[in-house]
Amino acid sequence: MNTAALSKIFEPKRQIPKERKFFSGEALFALIFPIVIEQALSLLVGIADTFMVSYAGEAAISGIALVTQIDNVFIVIFAALAAGGSVVISQYIGRKDQRGGISAAGQLVMASTVTGLAVAALLLIFADSIFSLLFGSVDREVHEAGVLYMRIAALSFPFLGIYNACAGTRRSMGDTRSVMYVAMLMNGMNIAGNAVGIFALKAGVAGVAVPSLISRITAAAVMLVLTTRPDKYIFIKPTDVFRADFAMIKRIFRIAVPGSLENGLFMLAKLFISTVVAAFGTVQIAAYGVAQSFWSMSAVFCLAMTSAFITVIGRYMGSGDAEGAQYYMSKLLRIGISGAVLWNAAMFGIAVLMIGFYSLGTEAAHLAVILVLIHNVFNGFLYAVSSGLSSGMRAAGDVRYSLVSTIASSVIVRVAMSVLLGKILGFGVAGVAFGMVSEWLVKAILMILRYRSGKWKNFRVI
Repeated sequence: MNTAALSKIFEPKRQIPKERKFFSGEALFALIFPIVIEQALSLLVGIADTFMVSYAGEAAISGIALVTQIDNVFIVIFAALAAGGSVVISQYIGRKDQRGGISAAGQLVMASTVTGLAVAALLLIFADSIFSLLFGSVDREVHEAGVLYMRIAALSFPFLGIYNACAGTRRSMGDTRSVMYVAMLMNGMNIAGNAVGIFALKAGVAGVAVPSLISRITAAAVMLVLTTRPDKYIFIKPTDVFRADFAMIKRIFRIAVPGSLENGLFMLAKLFISTVVAAFGTVQIAAYGVAQSFWSMSAVFCLAMTSAFITVIGRYMGSGDAEGAQYYMSKLLRIGISGAVLWNAAMFGIAVLMIGFYSLGTEAAHLAVILVLIHNVFNGFLYAVSSGLSSGMRAAGDVRYSLVSTIASSVIVRVAMSVLLGKILGFGVAGVAFGMVSEWLVKAILMILRYRSGKWKNFRVI
């Protein structure tokens, strides 16, 4: 079955004229498929990295694991900045305002670079104090390994900011293929570098951190070269990077700041839940840890769809065609649910086969399979709806509602239900898994209500 035939399956009942359909079935496939591959490869690289890091020594493993929690906070900030910039650029493209889009791209790179430099300076200067404050009196070897990793990782943040900004610019134009290729280059360099640093040079923490730094520098350079070429509708002009347009920066941050808060609160909720899981005993902790790696892989399709929603809905809202935005919101939601259900089914089959290869006891392995089953049965529909509609509304400029719904679902419902089901009622990690499902359910309901109200159409970003 070709993509045109598939497109008809996903057609909403409420149609718009053909001349207003800017994205054919083939165009949507070309937009979504590379993002799915990019996300899946990134997770696989993470798994390979974890495996290789285990050979760097216990102190290195512990130090890196602790610092990674800090790094993830800043990675979320850069991702939110890129998403905010993508929304603004997509809307300028929809309005056919090339100059505005080019200016937004330049300001996005400037803001991301300055943010990266500020974060790098903070971590380089205060690495020792930050590590001591957060992790207390760990062993001296772990402390030294963590501080060294933090400082080397900090050097990469300006380049990570540039990479994300350029990648967001390319995605806003629908060019996800080039981003996929550069991500493959970056991840390939990282794996090869780790192999050399750990196994050949026996460099410990530096053998892990330096390849990541080099790969991010390379990826940033390649993306910057690609995005400064004037062969696309939107490109980066150096003159826009080296000047401050505070009105444009405000537009980007108006989307990015609530996104950062939303993701940050979500991470804090997960961190709290991990402390709850820590009290459940070795078998349940092991099963939960293994299941989480498969949960991440199972969520790939939904995560990929978020970029598609931002690109498509942003473009229609920028053009002032709210009816077209609603049409594609419905169509992308159908694609997202269908793709996520199939992806989750496939990932569950893989999980059942792979869990047998883990060095788990029979009870832990059985529990891990149950946890993946709980996740994947509900992820394909509930998470596809909640994440898809949330991204679409963010692209329309309705960011505060998404933030409030995250507070209600992630911070309140998920935490409360995880404690109630997992700890108080004694269901353990299975209760925590259903707490996660309750979050998706509540957020999906809130998003559907907002979508049907039509209030998200009334926002203006540019």
